[in-house]
Amino acid sequence: MKKRVVVTGLGAISPLGQDVETLWEGLLASRSGVGPITLFDASEYPVRFAAEVKGWDADARFGKKEARKLDRFLQFAVHASEQALADSGFEVTDENAEDVAIYVGSGVGGLQTICDAVEVLNERGPGRISPFVIPKILVNMASGHVSIAIGARGPNFSHVSACATGNHSIGEAARLIQYGDATVAIAGGAEASVVPLSVAGFAKMRALSDRNDDPTAASRPFDADRNGFVVGEGAGVLVLEEYEHARARGARIYCELAGYGATSDAYHMTAPAPDGRGAMRCIQRVLKDAGWAPEDVDYVNAHGTSTPFNDAAETQALHRVFGDHARKLAVSSTKSMTGHLLGAAGGLEAVICAKALQEGVVPPTINYQTPDPDCDLDYVPNTARTMRVRRAVSNAFGFGGTNGCLGFAALDA
Repeated sequence: MKKRVVVTGLGAISPLGQDVETLWEGLLASRSGVGPITLFDASEYPVRFAAEVKGWDADARFGKKEARKLDRFLQFAVHASEQALADSGFEVTDENAEDVAIYVGSGVGGLQTICDAVEVLNERGPGRISPFVIPKILVNMASGHVSIAIGARGPNFSHVSACATGNHSIGEAARLIQYGDATVAIAGGAEASVVPLSVAGFAKMRALSDRNDDPTAASRPFDADRNGFVVGEGAGVLVLEEYEHARARGARIYCELAGYGATSDAYHMTAPAPDGRGAMRCIQRVLKDAGWAPEDVDYVNAHGTSTPFNDAAETQALHRVFGDHARKLAVSSTKSMTGHLLGAAGGLEAVICAKALQEGVVPPTINYQTPDPDCDLDYVPNTARTMRVRRAVSNAFGFGGTNGCLGFAALDA
């Protein structure tokens, strides 16, 4: 029998705030975290706005010497992971350290460090490259630095699966616990891709909204006038724990991680299969893994990127999985407020699902003004909704056709 896995700690740093409570307050207030880019001079770029983490002071958080060794995405990973661990009340000791796993991934890793190093190399030569360049670039240093910071000596691994990274990290970490290879796992994703190369590259693909005159209204998932996503940054991390272990130590339990699914579209390098078949199979795997019927689900935190193709395909997938029940689901895309955190999106949205289950409130999809005939579900438009959430599904789909979905349940569901 697989062991049960529960969520006992939450950590987040996001465009809405540098902790979970500030994030949650912003979501329920329908607040946008999008604004003009301040991290670099974007005046000549076709897209000049993003969802940045505001007021981040790495020197104050880590000390100036240590901060210089960490790319921004690594800073976010460590910060959110330590938040989640503190929230869980679990202490890593010499006696239990080998049973604690770290699965924190990223979609692109230290992109700013790469850009800076190339500039130094070209302008000043190889002798001026910092010895910290390589460790700052590597995605697996997210898990590595978290492991070092808290002293965890269990499995240490970083998934890299584009925008599905956070969900894959959490789902695979749960598998470790289910099969007895860890008792506790810190899992999620971190990203810091509001950098010139990323913004220019996504803009060239025409993946980004170009509403420079109204940034806070640019991310509008499922709306007929959507025209691209808004790039964001931050981190979202869960502490996962074996159920009996959590009970024995009297832990506060947010919810159970009851289901996990992963599939591939095998269709196109950037576009989703138009009928949503890859997403459909991924959600079906969550239901099967959790032992749920379609009508058991109350809420879906959608991938909902605000791109024309994704939102229509995801809606099709929900119709195909849930049938008549699809119209009874509350479906919202919190990317309308946080922007798209790429490899950190799944981690942040898992935190949001846990809070929705705990608080009995579903965050809205803001900027929803004009219905699209191809997107015809209840997207919780513009205002948060108080409702009982017993079971929730969180979707994440990435370039390359990679899909990862998670199912969360209240303990009394």
